[in-house]
Amino acid sequence: MAENPQKSLTEGAVPGDRKESQRLGSSEPIPFLTIHSLILGVLVSMGGFIFGFDTGQISGIVAMKDFLERFGNSDSSFSNAREGTIVALLSIGTLVGALLSAVVADALGRKLSMTVWCGVFCVGVIIQISAETVWQQVAVGRLVAGLGVGALSVLVPMYQSESGPRHIRGALVSAYQLFITFGIFLAYVVNYGTESMQSSASWRIPIGLSFLWALILAVGMIFLPESPRYAYRHGRVDEAAQTMSKLYGVPVHHRAIRRELREIKEQLDSERTGPWYEVFTGPRMAYRTLLGITLQALQQLTGANFFFYYGTTVFQAIGLSNSYITQMILGGINFGMTFFGLYVVEHYGRRRALIAGALWMFMCFMVFASVGHFILQSMATDTPKAHTAGIVMIVFAALFIAGYAVTWGPIVWCIVGELYPSRYRAKSMALATSSNWTWNFLISFFTPFITSAIDYRYGYIFAAGCFAGALVVYFFVCEGSGKTLEEIDRMYLSHVKPRHSTKWEPAEDKEAEAAS
Repeated sequence: MAENPQKSLTEGAVPGDRKESQRLGSSEPIPFLTIHSLILGVLVSMGGFIFGFDTGQISGIVAMKDFLERFGNSDSSFSNAREGTIVALLSIGTLVGALLSAVVADALGRKLSMTVWCGVFCVGVIIQISAETVWQQVAVGRLVAGLGVGALSVLVPMYQSESGPRHIRGALVSAYQLFITFGIFLAYVVNYGTESMQSSASWRIPIGLSFLWALILAVGMIFLPESPRYAYRHGRVDEAAQTMSKLYGVPVHHRAIRRELREIKEQLDSERTGPWYEVFTGPRMAYRTLLGITLQALQQLTGANFFFYYGTTVFQAIGLSNSYITQMILGGINFGMTFFGLYVVEHYGRRRALIAGALWMFMCFMVFASVGHFILQSMATDTPKAHTAGIVMIVFAALFIAGYAVTWGPIVWCIVGELYPSRYRAKSMALATSSNWTWNFLISFFTPFITSAIDYRYGYIFAAGCFAGALVVYFFVCEGSGKTLEEIDRMYLSHVKPRHSTKWEPAEDKEAEAAS
């Protein structure tokens, strides 16, 4: 276990006279947002931007003329196996990167780890843009880049959840998803701008720009502090307190800082060292680890990446003359609506938003799949009825993406980031996120085969996934809005019923309320 931290700050001892410490501890208001919290939220979320840009670019790149001529079959087209491999190998890399990230994060710290994994991602980008005619090189480049993307998908929410003030923690972690959507949207715009080029620049420019985003994050992390909870666990108590003071925007001896440090200390004192499998055998950890794995799988089974990976191909099949434009519209909706998600996660709570969002997406996919199979698939695409059906499908695809962007897109990352106690967080988040990438791979690889066999009925599978998501959240997820990470841990340890968790308050808050 980490060395025992000093006691001075955690036990509330403060320099100077008692009257002054009481003044700072009781009357100083906490700002809603500080410049330090804003910079942390924006800069660290570049890890999500990297993920989103890579996700968005590939759907357009595999349809570009020069890319098809260089890496396609002899007739300048992709077989399902080749296209699925190029698209999906990123997900294999992300799966491995997510699992490896826990070891690196615990050894090097959250901050330095992100810089290291940005370097790995850049190597993958170089491998891709240097490819000439060997499609396997592009696939391997995506595999290597995926290592970096997967690790960042664990480290970014982890760093944000461990660092963010509790009253805006949900919004900070959700900013990761906001930047994913921004990356997807910008990739669509770049693809639209380069797809008409008749040279390799049409696909090398979008891929090469990924290098720039990773560089921004790698350099920016040099100027950010270490996660206060990681610093505390390694005996750097004053560093943790100073970091929390800057992020909260209050003096280091403010009662909110003292209280949170005390909770961190109590949790650390109650922990003992043990093997890695304690993520399943630790106190209430099997429940939480499996819940995180399930939530991340269900985020993929909502079907969002069906549109993000293969949207260009889908809308071409509907009969659109320029499917890149439709992709930009859907990407813009995804990005714009995620801003509402930042509001919803703090003002309406995690549970209500996820349940409502899952039912909304269930309805959208039922309509999309039914219209696609029973109307569009049964007639030629150049008929008026088919045109109307295509418009209906695009509308419900847009409504689906709006619901996803407000709820399941950002909030699942938020819940997984706050679900585990500090000691298990890195390993449990790695397992949960690897579940996301496993399903990401399965969907991205097998989608061409499945749609060839059952056409738009594929949407019914995602509709079922959305409905299952509503049930899982209702019966198993506790509400974390407005609570510290340590209070959330206490809820799960106390077996608070999820449907009653919204009204749960820690004992000390009830005592303070009664005393007043």
